Amino acid sequence: MRFRENSTSQHKLTSLAILLLSIRLTECEMQTIKLMVVGDHAVGKTCLLISHTTNKFPSGYVPIVFDGYAVTVMVDGDEYTLGLFDTAGQDEYDRLRPLSYPQTDAFLVCFNVTSPASFANVKKKWFPEAHQHCPGVPCLIVGTQIDLRKDQAVLDSLSHNKQQPITPDIGDRLARELGAFKYVECSALTREGVNDVFEEALVAAVKRQMAKKPNRCLIL
Repeated sequence: MRFRENSTSQHKLTSLAILLLSIRLTECEMQTIKLMVVGDHAVGKTCLLISHTTNKFPSGYVPIVFDGYAVTVMVDGDEYTLGLFDTAGQDEYDRLRPLSYPQTDAFLVCFNVTSPASFANVKKKWFPEAHQHCPGVPCLIVGTQIDLRKDQAVLDSLSHNKQQPITPDIGDRLARELGAFKYVECSALTREGVNDVFEEALVAAVKRQMAKKPNRCLIL
């Protein structure tokens, strides 16, 4: 499966435009892909999106929620409108957050690999929420901030609390347990694995869309 992003058709969205784009993606007839990024507050969702869309780690002020992004991508010769959507992970947004979920094609369920609490919430909160509101939509588990596995201060803090970073093997096991599409991990700071995260999400989303269309063959 080949992906190509049309750099001439990129649009940064204002907060007001996010819901409008969500509605437009639902109603329009052209092929669309909607990716929703969820996870605990401060696990790096917004930095991941900014790093992917700007090819650099954000410096200075980082917004609580990424404004949103739309771009035209080519997938095996077919043109899609890709929408990337950030969410606020705080508990006070639990009732509002699902309003942006309809017509999502894939979820990126994020946790910080040096935060066992955020990892536990993948199973406790985020997978149940995604499946409750969008049953059958594929979910990827995304381990973020993998650069912190080498940060001695972070390791010392975890050790003090008798904890360790989440390893790739542990992430893989949880993905299999929950029936996730895949476990992937990345660092928005170094950009290691960032492109892979979104390529895998596109694979998951397109496979789901193609499976819903009759008389279509999908070769990966």
